[in-house]
Amino acid sequence: MREIKGRIKYIIVGYAVIASLFHIYTGIFGTIHSILQRTVHLMFLLPLAFLLYPAHKNAPKDKIPIYDMVLAILAVIPGLYVILNFNWVISRTWGVTPLLPIEKILGILFIILVIEATRRTVGSTLAILATIFLVYPLVASSLPGPLRGGSATLEEVLETMYLTTEGILSIPVGVSATYVILFLIFAAFLEVSGIGDYFMKLVVLIAGKRKGGPAKVAVISSGIMGMLSGSAVANVYGTGSFTIPMMKKVGFPKDFAGAVEAVASAGGQIMPPIMGAGAFIMASLLGIPYLRVVKAAIIPALLYYFGVYVVVHFKSVKENLGVIPDEAYPSKREVLRRIYLITPIIVLIYTLIFRTAQYAAVIGIFTVIVVAFISKDTRLSLNDFIKALSDGAIKAIPVAAACAAAGIVVGAINLTGIGFKIVGGIVDLSSGIGIIAAILVAMIGIIMGMGLPTTAAYVVVAAIAVPALIKLGFLPLASHFFVFYYAILSNITYPVALAVYAAASISGGEPRKIGSYAVKLGIMGFIAPFLVLYNPALLFEGSLTVTLVSLSLALLGTVLLGGSIVGYLHRELKKFERIFIGTAGMLGILLAALIVNI
Repeated sequence: MREIKGRIKYIIVGYAVIASLFHIYTGIFGTIHSILQRTVHLMFLLPLAFLLYPAHKNAPKDKIPIYDMVLAILAVIPGLYVILNFNWVISRTWGVTPLLPIEKILGILFIILVIEATRRTVGSTLAILATIFLVYPLVASSLPGPLRGGSATLEEVLETMYLTTEGILSIPVGVSATYVILFLIFAAFLEVSGIGDYFMKLVVLIAGKRKGGPAKVAVISSGIMGMLSGSAVANVYGTGSFTIPMMKKVGFPKDFAGAVEAVASAGGQIMPPIMGAGAFIMASLLGIPYLRVVKAAIIPALLYYFGVYVVVHFKSVKENLGVIPDEAYPSKREVLRRIYLITPIIVLIYTLIFRTAQYAAVIGIFTVIVVAFISKDTRLSLNDFIKALSDGAIKAIPVAAACAAAGIVVGAINLTGIGFKIVGGIVDLSSGIGIIAAILVAMIGIIMGMGLPTTAAYVVVAAIAVPALIKLGFLPLASHFFVFYYAILSNITYPVALAVYAAASISGGEPRKIGSYAVKLGIMGFIAPFLVLYNPALLFEGSLTVTLVSLSLALLGTVLLGGSIVGYLHRELKKFERIFIGTAGMLGILLAALIVNI
């Protein structure tokens, strides 16, 4: 991002603050019409993408070129048209009322600006994918074989993408506009007030003096902070700047230290109660309350982090790795004296249970402000308020762009009906065998996730692959969780593993080796999706007895599998013992998956 100074910086910050205040207002008093809410959301954030993100690596980083100012102004116009002509936009009939010439021009402009904003903020892969799917409806009927689909005219494409909730303004942007930005503002207030730092100190106090303490602190703290940030890479840089050097200091190899942080940070997006944009989109796609998604996420997240913790623990004991040194250890008295700083999280969780996620985020923001006021160390100044509000909106830019681009893909799939062919293709390739279909979908999820942000990867793969899993008899909620997990796991799956590269930049390790360790550490992340697919009781969809028995078997299997990976279980294991224990662990996990059918 650019580092802007001078008068233009104040204009940008003021614009970002207004954007955040608008979303907080709608969070309190209720969102406006979906098209209007989503349009205003992008009208605020798209201009910021051009002002803050350079067009290329050689573009100025300390000032804004004239062409970017022009693009920022142009990015406001499509949304402004919808606002000024809102009654006309919602009264027109989709597919019947012809587009006005001005609407065609603005539709083309809107699409181009969304794709360019995506390229700048997220990367070329998603921008190229969106472009391909944008063109596809125009030529689908002319393509050969399985690529052939129903074609659409240019006017139909422009109308769908610009003036309906089936394209750019579809569910992903809706989630970004109503939930994600509010939780990002909440996280920004935690960070600015210093309450976020307190969570790190609390975790250090809890786990820092245990064997391999720094790595265990990384696992716990990254899960907590990643839950708030929703970004694996941001979390690596946020918590990893403390945990990785500390792990290296007590004897962890630099590659292993980087892997621990990468895996723990990636898992933040599956850690309830705040799980990043993907979980909100999942709730919207399934038409279920967000709290149900949170409840379903508890056991898979537990298995994921328990698996990481077990490997870290066995390695720490096996190699007698040390604890956090005294000079980096916080005062127990001071930490406990400020225990009230966890109140915003408690209030957030409580409100999530009884109210909407949107309302809970707003209440969380106000709780941070009130709690921070208690101590002069955390009390917010006017500059702190401005910084938190502007940071929240600015951090939402890549999410909004990714969701908008994902909307182009979803819109094209709906226009052409190609999704039905993909579903048929998956079913045919798997010969109708569920496990083979699941493996194919997992591969699609990882491949798509390698070049796309988690949210976009999840939306795209969910659109094309979840129907295939459902057709083969798997529960819709379990199918969505399956795709969601594999979209996230791309963060640690080499060669394109963003969290791994971020960790390597801090640890000084080799990305390939960090990626290898990361797969071993996050092994339960690859297994848990199959578990919930075959045993929905692990999503609390079924008998509580079956859930508890399945969980017990899965936890036992995780311990044995972790011991096999490290080569330690109360003592150092010989090769044949590692094979035996690993096999026993996998059998336990397999039984956990199949016990619902026994």
